[in-house]
Amino acid sequence: MSALFELAPQFAWLIPLLPLLAAAGIALHLLGGHHKGDGAEPPTARIAIYCTGTALLLLLGLDVLALIHGLPEHVRSGVWFSSGLIVLPISFTLDALSLSIATLVVFIATITLKFSRNYLHREVGFHRFFLGMCLFTAGMLLIILAGNVALTFVGWELAGVSSWMLIGYAYERPTATGNALRAIITNRIGDAGFMLGISLAFLWLDTVEWPGLLHANQLGTLSAGLLALGFVVAALAKSAQVPFSPWIARALEGPTPSSAIFYGALMVHAGVYLLIRMEPLLRQAPALMSLIAVLGLLTALYGYFSGLTQTDVKSALMFATTTQVGLMFLTCGLGGFTIAAWHMGLHASWRAYQFLSSPSYMHLMGGPTRAAPAWLHNKQRLYTAALQRFWLEHLSDWLLVRPTQQLSRDIRNLDDNVISRLVGLPESAVVPAFMVASGEERDQDKIVRGSGLAGALLELIALKLHRFESRLLFQDGDSRVGRMLARIGRYLEAVEGLLSQPRYLMLLIMATLVVIL
Repeated sequence: MSALFELAPQFAWLIPLLPLLAAAGIALHLLGGHHKGDGAEPPTARIAIYCTGTALLLLLGLDVLALIHGLPEHVRSGVWFSSGLIVLPISFTLDALSLSIATLVVFIATITLKFSRNYLHREVGFHRFFLGMCLFTAGMLLIILAGNVALTFVGWELAGVSSWMLIGYAYERPTATGNALRAIITNRIGDAGFMLGISLAFLWLDTVEWPGLLHANQLGTLSAGLLALGFVVAALAKSAQVPFSPWIARALEGPTPSSAIFYGALMVHAGVYLLIRMEPLLRQAPALMSLIAVLGLLTALYGYFSGLTQTDVKSALMFATTTQVGLMFLTCGLGGFTIAAWHMGLHASWRAYQFLSSPSYMHLMGGPTRAAPAWLHNKQRLYTAALQRFWLEHLSDWLLVRPTQQLSRDIRNLDDNVISRLVGLPESAVVPAFMVASGEERDQDKIVRGSGLAGALLELIALKLHRFESRLLFQDGDSRVGRMLARIGRYLEAVEGLLSQPRYLMLLIMATLVVIL
């Protein structure tokens, strides 16, 4: 039995791996073309549910072992990357916080997948949805169980990519793709903060392991605050805190089950979990904790007032979630990390139930939606601000989305007008039809124009081949090649004329039978 206690934690890597294997199995199912018709849905759902269910059983086993015997809080399973002084191990954290939250995550994910099996029946994107959900489950488990910030960042990105996939679930609709773009652009700012934190950890501490990062007493107040600031920015963006709040209301464009697990129950709490994990580091930076408390309070007020003006159940639940997560940030900023952890677990469970039940709420409503409170109507300025969501969406578009779109257009223009010419790509790979019809292409006596050394060489070869084709074969009828082709053509016409006569046709058939026999 003692051998089991020692060996079981070494297989913690299986827990996030199982949803990843489910995603890979569903992807192979899609690539193999086995996703047509109603009969293809149950295998996809079974792969996802069985893998997450197995991960849940493994976690429950570790929970029992931790309660009975105790488990090491930090387990190292191998080396992921090593280069000089930089070593990235594959390690996992198995303390009370990570085991309890991970168990809750897999439990909610399994229930949501079972719910989605019937809810998304005959949806065009049924298999894409389950693929994204499995990727998200693996990402959340890595965020919670990872033993170092680099592995945590991998889970952070998996959760973000799967979120983007499911916000743009109905990709044929411009609204869905636009909202997915807003979400991923906003979260990229948080990702930049996360990478800054990882870089400073390597630079100042020579480690990215959570124990070494959190108990680095050699750092001063300023250094600890700068190190923690990058992770705090990531937490603010992922949990949709002010000033990053607008993206989460747009994220409801995806199917209801993804809204439940992403923005109601799990991913929206990833930032809170990160703050709780960083408690020792944050306590060394009181100014940063004060900033967290202020932003959490502003987010709670933003969610409360904006939620009062909503007319649909999902938006109302989303702003209620924003309010509660803002209160969690406020609690962390005031030093109540344990209270915030209990609040997070209870809120995730309750909000998942509410979101999954929201389609039923809409069917049960027998009257119009309740209007905003009278006291808010009487305060016209506050009511207008709440109705406009305090203009944060417009500010976010102006500061983040539009500059990013303009940057992408500039990069495309640079690629088309500069990079393509430097590497020798032609200006136009296809001759327009009107040039061929008008004879302009023949007059130019060339097909494409290139630039650069490679382009000049390709242009020369194309020009020579074009001249051979046009002058030797087609234009110059008195040439030797032209006369030979004309003679062959006359012989073929004569043979064809003879074969069209009945006697020669019967002779050909008899000759064929003789050869066969």
